[in-house]
Amino acid sequence: MTKDAFIREVRDAEAMLYHVSKSILKNDSDCGDAVQETLLKAYEKLPTLKREKFFRTWITRILINECKGILRRRKNVIPYEDYMDNARMFEENRYDHLYMAIMELPEDLRILVTLYYIEGFSQKEISEILEIPTGTIKSKLSRARDSLKEQLSNEEKPPTARKNSKMSDKVTGKGKMPC
Repeated sequence: MTKDAFIREVRDAEAMLYHVSKSILKNDSDCGDAVQETLLKAYEKLPTLKREKFFRTWITRILINECKGILRRRKNVIPYEDYMDNARMFEENRYDHLYMAIMELPEDLRILVTLYYIEGFSQKEISEILEIPTGTIKSKLSRARDSLKEQLSNEEKPPTARKNSKMSDKVTGKGKMPC
């Protein structure tokens, strides 16, 4: 791959790299560091890329490894101020509830949701990136969807509707015949 082709591919993948790193790290400054380190490592290891058509998969794998390295060094500690700053930044976004629900998922599911639904990777590509079977990808995506559905449906219901339906039927008198 030539230098110009590398630059073109990086520009095409720039937003995807940021989204993937954000799904793992949650911190903008760490995301920037991870993407920058990924680009440096990818350029240095460019001769190891066997086929140009697998560039996105290859660079995403490098990014995920870099993000995990940052997490190991940081030991998963996110200052409360950073978390709240990020939460406030997305409050005005109309997809805030969805974003926050995705961010509440466990890391492995969060990465899958980001790669599959946001970045448009196929299940096969994700399987290659994460080095896990396609069947596992399918089951984890299903688990992530179920979890998101539950989280989002609980947000839409008023607090009384979230309680046990039998209990709320007793309180409201539903299901009983009038006298």
